[in-house]
Amino acid sequence: MKRINKLLIAVFAVLSTMSFSAFAQQITKFAVVDTSKVYSAYYKNSAPVRNYEKKKEEFQAEINRRTEELRNLKQKKIEYDKNGDDAAAQRVAAEITRKVEYLNEYTNAKNVELETMFANLKSSDEFYKKLYKTLGRVAESGGYSMILSLQESNAILWYSPSVDVTDDVISELGL
Repeated sequence: MKRINKLLIAVFAVLSTMSFSAFAQQITKFAVVDTSKVYSAYYKNSAPVRNYEKKKEEFQAEINRRTEELRNLKQKKIEYDKNGDDAAAQRVAAEITRKVEYLNEYTNAKNVELETMFANLKSSDEFYKKLYKTLGRVAESGGYSMILSLQESNAILWYSPSVDVTDDVISELGL
């Protein structure tokens, strides 16, 4: 009788272990990734982004230089007005108007140029191809059935920070 009880306990233990492992295999494991953070890390040191940042700095320096020039002209006009030199004040006022119009046109044109450069950076196929390959490797190595984007968070009501694989993806990209 003791032997049958031991045998039944052993069979029950084996069956329990088998059913638990079968249940464990059916659990879907998922992760989330912050693609905008990955994007920022990826492009932080890339040549196109450095070029974009350099152009942005150059354009701002030119705008600052021309703005300072306008301040100086306005100061001159005030001095001419104080001294009663109406002809010189009108000449400077006309120059100020011309330079303000040019500065506005320059600023608008350079903003369009920068927006175009930035849009091209964001739509880079190279980045997305590399991202999807890397996401696949991270998912396979971590045993994830799916990886969700935090940017499409309207479908995610809650997630544990333990499923966020953003840093793993950045690391896999070598950033």
